[in-house]
Amino acid sequence: MGGISTLLVLGDEPPRQLERLPSGTRVVRAEPRRLTDQLGSADVVLVWDFTSDALRAAWPEHGPVPAWVHTASAGVDRVVFPALITARTALTNARGVFEQPIAEYVTGLVLALAKDFQGTWELHRQRRWRHRETMRVAGSRAVVVGAGPIGRAVARTLAALGVRLDLVGRTGRDDPEFGRVRGRAELAALLAEADWVVCAAPLTEETRGMFDAAAFGRMKGSARFVNVGRGPLVVTDDLVKALLERRIGGAVLDVFEDEPLGHDHRLWDVPGLLVSPHMSGDTFGWRDELAEQFLDNFDRWTSGRPLFNVVDKRLGYVPVP
Repeated sequence: MGGISTLLVLGDEPPRQLERLPSGTRVVRAEPRRLTDQLGSADVVLVWDFTSDALRAAWPEHGPVPAWVHTASAGVDRVVFPALITARTALTNARGVFEQPIAEYVTGLVLALAKDFQGTWELHRQRRWRHRETMRVAGSRAVVVGAGPIGRAVARTLAALGVRLDLVGRTGRDDPEFGRVRGRAELAALLAEADWVVCAAPLTEETRGMFDAAAFGRMKGSARFVNVGRGPLVVTDDLVKALLERRIGGAVLDVFEDEPLGHDHRLWDVPGLLVSPHMSGDTFGWRDELAEQFLDNFDRWTSGRPLFNVVDKRLGYVPVP
């Protein structure tokens, strides 16, 4: 690019690695009351606080807008809105940082549920010796919804345990690794055969509320549901009802419509539900990885090379080749 670039950072604690940006870079901290004006004079925006909706609210209606927005998250639903979609602003995300950690977390949950570790820990606490039989994971069937990098990493890791996999994407297609990616139109039939249903889909208008009463009603009574995608992918009332009526075997939610959950939130008390505090992708050093990824992309920006992890703003995710 050349010249001086203005980088606007949204977040209370910007990464220390920004000190290594080129000397010609002007780093500006976002100020809520001045954000619209700041956006108009910024070349690049780093959405470091990826839980913030400030960008949507302050985006300038007229005049100049940033050339590039980067969000330090895999999901982009908080930073994709009509004005940004139509703007000539490139959008990139943190694809590549969270995939394997989330896959390990989901696999850990599957093993913990299948082997009833929670029951063992509780019996240990009670000093009770009670022998039980548990489920065999190898040979069980999982449906992983979301055929992007996170869903693929989950499917790959579960397959290593001998789990039989159906990977579901927006459309059906042949796949060099999994043989076939099923289309979303096939999901209803697949749910009826699944022991594990893992939601790792992006949040779009097409996917919002996709796991509703009808979806839970198609699942086996022993099936377990895990959501590591986005909270609004699930109709929470329908999931709660399915659990209360024991129409599915259990569920784990790592993401929620409103976060964090308050101490008195009803979900804490739903039988068969494990509340996970949006931590499936967060391993030691993850913020450093996010910062290094942004610096690498910023280097591309300043040298005029193509950015990586460019989001298709109309689809709401980075297309997988």
